[in-house]
Amino acid sequence: MQDSPYTVVGAGAIGGTLAAHLDAQGVPVQLVDADAAHVEAIRRNGLQILTPSGTLVSRLPVFGLEDAPDELGRVLLAVKAQATDSAAAWIAPRLREDGYVASMQNGLNEATIAAHTGANRTVIAFVDLFADVLEPGVIKDGGSGAMALGEYAGGTSERIRLLAHDLRHWGTPTVTDNVAGYLWSKLGFGAMLTATALADADMSELIDRHRPAMNGLAAEVFDVAAAEGIRLEGFDAFDPQSYMRGADPERNAAATNDLIKWLSTQTKTRSGIWRDIAVRKRPTEVPTQYEPVINLGAKHGLRLPLVEELVAVIRQLETGSIAMDEEHLTALDRKASTR
Repeated sequence: MQDSPYTVVGAGAIGGTLAAHLDAQGVPVQLVDADAAHVEAIRRNGLQILTPSGTLVSRLPVFGLEDAPDELGRVLLAVKAQATDSAAAWIAPRLREDGYVASMQNGLNEATIAAHTGANRTVIAFVDLFADVLEPGVIKDGGSGAMALGEYAGGTSERIRLLAHDLRHWGTPTVTDNVAGYLWSKLGFGAMLTATALADADMSELIDRHRPAMNGLAAEVFDVAAAEGIRLEGFDAFDPQSYMRGADPERNAAATNDLIKWLSTQTKTRSGIWRDIAVRKRPTEVPTQYEPVINLGAKHGLRLPLVEELVAVIRQLETGSIAMDEEHLTALDRKASTR
C-alpha cells in the first residue's frame, strides 16, 4: 500500500495545496480533476502554488475523469461538498480493497463517502486551510491552519499516522479519535466566515462589526453539536467554548478579538464562499454544509433561525436575485438580539 501514490481527487484550493506539499516532501502523488482547463494548465506549466516566500511548482501526473487510473489506493478527496456523492460513486469501483478515501473537505461528508466505500475504507479529516484557485493551474496559498485525522469507523491506525507523517511538509496534523469535534467546531467558525460573504468587505472587519450575528450563528451550530454529544475541539485562533450558548461575555469578547487579530494576519482576507459568488459566479457548498445541521437540529427539537436565514440569503446571492450588502448582516444582528 505504501508504494502506491496518493491520488488527490479535486485539485483545487485544498487538494492542490496538499498535493504540492506531498510532492515537496518527496511523497508520490497524482491528481484527478474534472476541470479540463485546470488539468491542461497543470500538464503544461505544473501546479503552481503562490506563497509569500515564492512560487512552489509541482510537476505531477494529472488526469481528467476519462483517462484516470483504473485502480486507486490512498485517495484524498477535496471536491466541493455538493460533489461528494458523485465523486465517491466514481471512486468506489476503482478503490483497492486496502485503499481508503480521506475527506479533505468542508462539512460532514464522511457518511456520504462511506455509503459508497464502506466505513472501514473512509478516513475522517478536518482541514483548516486558506487558499484560492486564481486561474487554471494556479493556487494562492493564503495561510495554513490546523489539520486532524482519524478513522471514520473509530479510533486511529497506522495508516492515519503514515498520512500525518507524509503531510509533514505542510504542517503537523493531529491524529485523534475526535475529528468530529474539530469538524463541528469548524462548522461554527465556518458559519461566521460564511456570513462575511453577505457583504463586500474583509472577514476580520465584518466579524468585528457584527458580533451579535457571529455569536448567534456559532451558538446555534454548537447547540446541535451539544445535542449530538459532540466534544468540541479548538483550533488555530478559534475557541469554540467561547461561542457556546451562555458563554461568559468577557471570554467571548476576548476570543473574538483574538480571532479578528489572527484573521487580519492571513493573506487571504475574503472567504472562499465570497469568491464563489463574487468572482467565480458559481453555486457555493453552503447549503450542502448547513442543511444537514438544520435537519439534525430539527431532530432534537432545535430551531436554527440564524443559520436558516444565512443559507437562504446565500442562495439568493448565488442566483443574483439580491446583491451583497452589509445590511444583510445588520438584519442578522437584529434577529440574533431577539433570541
